[in-house]
Amino acid sequence: MMLANIDWPLMLEATVDTLLMTGFSLLFTVVIGLPLGVLLFLTSKGQMIENAPIYHVMSFVVNVLRSVPFLILLIVMIPMTRILAGTSLGVQGAVPPLVVSAAPFFARLVENVLRELDPGVSEACRAMGANSRQTVLMALVPEATTGIVAAIIVTAIALVGYSAMSGVIGGGGLGDLALRFGYQRYQTDVMVVTVVILVVLVQLLQVFGDKLVAKLNRK
Repeated sequence: MMLANIDWPLMLEATVDTLLMTGFSLLFTVVIGLPLGVLLFLTSKGQMIENAPIYHVMSFVVNVLRSVPFLILLIVMIPMTRILAGTSLGVQGAVPPLVVSAAPFFARLVENVLRELDPGVSEACRAMGANSRQTVLMALVPEATTGIVAAIIVTAIALVGYSAMSGVIGGGGLGDLALRFGYQRYQTDVMVVTVVILVVLVQLLQVFGDKLVAKLNRK
């Protein structure tokens, strides 16, 4: 019988856990990655507070963290995750490695969005006597809002995939369910349903993001 092995309450709980992991991780990713991306842009060559040593150090750290495969990062960070979250299991234990993986990715996206802005925006602010902080808060970030929102959607979609991988170390959510029941117990229907739910979540995020970006563009 098809779907005979599906425990729907457990599937619902796993879906909620995945949404919680993605939501909390995205929140911390934006809080950390947005300032980091702005700082990367501002300290790069030709910008307001150009500083080659700081830029190269930050850029190196960002590139290193982006280069480490997420599964390896999950395992390497287990001791640190226990210190930060009190556990390396469940939703709570999955958030720190998700943030460490996604924040550099998001920061680089923000940097690229700011680079695509018309240089005249910064020049006009400087001509009016605005300092770096005023220029960023009152001109650059508002001008880049659409691009930043698009970057947040891209990051959220990536986090859905990363959250599924966290099931390898007992991170909870749909990935954990797929691993324990779909793979280890050979319950193919469980695997199929978890994949379908993940695909639907990604599609919903993409549709919502596209509509939000289109709305911002019209403004």
